Amino acid sequence: MRKATVTIKPAALTHNLMQVKKRTPHAKVLAMVKANAYGHGIKAVLPALKQADGIGVASFTEALEARNLGWNKTLGLIEGVFNASEWQQAIDYDCSCVIHHTPQLDWALANVPDATSPARTVWLKYNTGMNRLGFDDESVIQAAKLLYDAGYQLVLTTHFANADDRNHPLNTVQIQRFSSMLEYLREHVSSDIKGSLCNSAAIINFPEHAYDWVRPGIMLYGSSPVNHKRADELNLRSAMDFSAQIMALQTIKAGDAVGYGSRWTALQDTKVALVSIGYGDGYPRVVSDEAYVSVVDSRDEQNYHCPIRGRVAMDMLVIDLSGVPEDIALDSEVMLWGTTPHVDEVATHAGTIGYELLCRLSARPLRVLA
Repeated sequence: MRKATVTIKPAALTHNLMQVKKRTPHAKVLAMVKANAYGHGIKAVLPALKQADGIGVASFTEALEARNLGWNKTLGLIEGVFNASEWQQAIDYDCSCVIHHTPQLDWALANVPDATSPARTVWLKYNTGMNRLGFDDESVIQAAKLLYDAGYQLVLTTHFANADDRNHPLNTVQIQRFSSMLEYLREHVSSDIKGSLCNSAAIINFPEHAYDWVRPGIMLYGSSPVNHKRADELNLRSAMDFSAQIMALQTIKAGDAVGYGSRWTALQDTKVALVSIGYGDGYPRVVSDEAYVSVVDSRDEQNYHCPIRGRVAMDMLVIDLSGVPEDIALDSEVMLWGTTPHVDEVATHAGTIGYELLCRLSARPLRVLA
């Protein structure tokens, strides 16, 4: 049996949620489970996130899945709805929506939910410098007044463009714009308006600006959201192990090349292993020569770092066993990412970020819970 496996570790998710709470103890937590919980699976992660105050999703389909799985607390549609009929569906399923442009505002004003409905709370998106979604200064004030007069409870929200780099000058600009607008709205519209500024990176770099709600995403899954510290330095635990097995062993003679494009040539006779994993499973095709995997010797649980040789194929890759015991077993476990190497390391070798690798895993590997 081809054993390409994604193992989800609920205990790590709960641990990482507790790190969020420790850093921002006075804020409620809206845990991001969009993109199938960053590739981990909504069904797998919801029990581990039960101590969150709410969850955030990017589409109504994801919201419906979470409700059908029994999630009965706050459920936020972080991009809002995409048409008027979906607004009614959001009301029917007790979703709290982001409102970031005029059509959504119009739908909300035309169809106000009952006073007891969770949909009566909306997250008003303010563009402070990310320049993707959100109202500008004048429009956000007007929208806030209209929504409040219609009976809505408001959470003012925005999104950082550079929170991973704590020294980027736009961070200060965005923080100042947000705090000034929140103060203005509380004074001129309602003192009950809440604020939500911090994503994962800002929870690490700017916890003093947590306000009423924080919105952790990638840090819940054990990756570092900032560029100056590794995940382990932030006391974050990887919530996923991505593994396979050695499927064949052979020796490459000096001067022979390996794989498509003959990218790597052996300088000496080299023992290699074929591993049952490839870009068809979600491991990146393009990784640098520094990329490695960990081979686990089941006899003593010793881990051996083994470089990847040649180009990653759809269904397999080749690793160098030069530092591994000669009698390593044919079916030995190979860790693609997890504790070591960490997904952030693999992402660096692939010229991308851990978010992308986690989210683009294919459906082919077997999914299991630790």
